[in-house]
Amino acid sequence: MGQACDRRAIPELARESRWLTGDGHAVRRIDWPAPEGVRGSILFLPGRGDFYEKYLETLSHWHAQGWQVTASDWRGQAGSGRLGRDAVTGHIDDFATWVEDLGTLWKHWKAETPGPHVLAGHSMGGHLVLRALAEQQVDPDGLLLSAPMLGFTAGPLPDGLMHQAAKVMKALGDPRRPAWKWSEKPGQPPEDRAHLLTHDAERYADELFWRQARPELVMGPGSWGWVERAYASMRLLATPGLLEAIQKPVLILATDNDALVGFKAIARAAERLRDCELVHFGLEAHHEILREADHVRDRALQACDTFLNRIAGAMGAA
Repeated sequence: MGQACDRRAIPELARESRWLTGDGHAVRRIDWPAPEGVRGSILFLPGRGDFYEKYLETLSHWHAQGWQVTASDWRGQAGSGRLGRDAVTGHIDDFATWVEDLGTLWKHWKAETPGPHVLAGHSMGGHLVLRALAEQQVDPDGLLLSAPMLGFTAGPLPDGLMHQAAKVMKALGDPRRPAWKWSEKPGQPPEDRAHLLTHDAERYADELFWRQARPELVMGPGSWGWVERAYASMRLLATPGLLEAIQKPVLILATDNDALVGFKAIARAAERLRDCELVHFGLEAHHEILREADHVRDRALQACDTFLNRIAGAMGAA
């Protein structure tokens, strides 16, 4: 679906640069100006341990539809440094730091790009953009979420107890230490990781290509500090009235076959949002819906296109 894209090369017309957070941390971004007759602008944020290179194909699709596209790292991920004690463990002091960073980026990005403005995020990125909207740090005309991290897959205990256990583990040692084992070889993902993410072997191989081409992108497990703060942030979003107050239109792509984020938590959030469409996938899709096999990805992109057409049409009629 859409125009062909070289998934292993930065587009010729796109430009990579860095922006500064409020406290001076340099974060990567990529901007892809749209041609004449631009329909609006999309800002995309990837997930935990992710990087925007993996989503060049999707960004290309939106660009071909007439949207100006920007994507950014989170501080401490991909090519934007590390906050842990080693080069591969993902750590953060508090998710509020990332929300504040997004607010800073949003303020400047919105001022320099044509509207309407759509905010998109995958997995942890979806969680953070939703939280930023709920806390009024951003004011998009629409929100597009892919497998948002609103709960983990079913654990042995309720989230409250899992959060307490994470607090204990965090306090038992350096909170920057990895919370789970990743691989026998540092920097190399586990062999079964592909089966958690996508059915499409070639698209999964694209990620491995970028990891080799740009070693600074490699990230492994999250820290115990990240785990504890993730539970805290997800429980914050469960606060009654928080999501119910959001009036912006929201599109969510999610699968009940997700082995990383909990579908039931996503479905509950969708019911709480006033203007939300949940596109529900099953066994045909793993976690990375926008990087899935064509028959899944095409359906997801069609839902995105319909949603984006609605946003562009609403602004055009305003």
